[in-house]
Amino acid sequence: MSSFRPVSEQLAYLRKGSVEIIRESDLRERLEKSFQTGKPLRIKAGFDPTAPDLHLGHTVLIRKLKHFQDMGHTVIFLIGDGTGLIGDPTGRNATRPPLTRGQLDANAETYKAQVFKILDEKKTEVRYNTEWLFKLDYEGFVRLAAKFTVSQMLEREDFNKRFNEEKPISVHELLYPMMQGYDSVALECDVELGGTDQKFNLLMGRKLQQDYGFPPQIVLTMPLLEGLDGERKMSKSYGNYVGITEAPQEMFGKLMSISDALMWRYYELLTDLTLAEIEKLQADVKAGTLHPMRTKKDLAKRIIADFHSPSEAEAAEENWAKQFQKDEVPENLEEVEILASEVGTLVPGIIKVDKVMVKAGLAESNSDAQRKIKAGSLKIDGETCKYPAIEMSPPAERVFRVGRKMKKIILK
Repeated sequence: MSSFRPVSEQLAYLRKGSVEIIRESDLRERLEKSFQTGKPLRIKAGFDPTAPDLHLGHTVLIRKLKHFQDMGHTVIFLIGDGTGLIGDPTGRNATRPPLTRGQLDANAETYKAQVFKILDEKKTEVRYNTEWLFKLDYEGFVRLAAKFTVSQMLEREDFNKRFNEEKPISVHELLYPMMQGYDSVALECDVELGGTDQKFNLLMGRKLQQDYGFPPQIVLTMPLLEGLDGERKMSKSYGNYVGITEAPQEMFGKLMSISDALMWRYYELLTDLTLAEIEKLQADVKAGTLHPMRTKKDLAKRIIADFHSPSEAEAAEENWAKQFQKDEVPENLEEVEILASEVGTLVPGIIKVDKVMVKAGLAESNSDAQRKIKAGSLKIDGETCKYPAIEMSPPAERVFRVGRKMKKIILK
């Protein structure tokens, strides 16, 4: 008797949060065959180790891998150390600078340490695409390249845009979709996951599998997670991200800053709750039996518990409540040591507040600090401060707070 859950139940869970399944009828057929034979499907998602750490946006695909794993299927966490030498041209208007082998290897080790906070390490197949890409000899490479035309590659939106704008496209960039597609051949995948921006590459896998005599893989695309601003995709370059290695307190504060509408998006893409469970929460909030603030706190704790621990998630909530609801100083408040000579005035015992804020990371510049002071955004020991300078003789300690950031200043 099959140990898999009923196909309809699997489909409902796997469909959660997805944008498109190509083709869902094929996925149902393979799930039914898997259910009858007891043989799990092979599911892959690839990640090029082009940066040393991951943020919550990256975990959307990893979470969906976990959902397949929860349903009893074999998941493959593919590290693109070979494709990483090219650099994914998706969404790029210029050629990526190449990374060294040392950088790729170091980033790959970091990725493995992070993804197993979500995936079950014992049930996850970790592969590197250099296993097969580096074994392609000259003849094999030529025969692979012969399966594609330049016009096919230029159908890709970002390539087409750069071509029409007369921006350079390096030949090795045209190889990227081909190499990613060959990964699916080498791994004999049933399903490949990717973001909506990866659709072109994912479909290349379907084409190549057919060319090599395999059934074409099912493509399941997931949305690009909106960042904390609720508008642009989560990205370090936009500053709207939550890193999965950040301290629990920092993660909690960031997650509590999102809008109520975005909260439901995060519940769908960043948790293991079923759609029915999420809809029940939404109904309770709408009926007034559950407060949105409580719901958002529970979301933040769920996410933090995944990457740290339940006890650290509870402590983060308690400290956040002290800091923003009870106006108390939280435990383990970050301390910043500052020399009086760096922020002092000509008058002994008087310090310039804007300089302290910059040194403490509460303002980007002196002018930014002055604007925040003038707007009444600065609190010192719980009291609003609108003065450019205050009396503070070393040694002394004061708590500075701007918005959600609070730091203990130790003047020496």
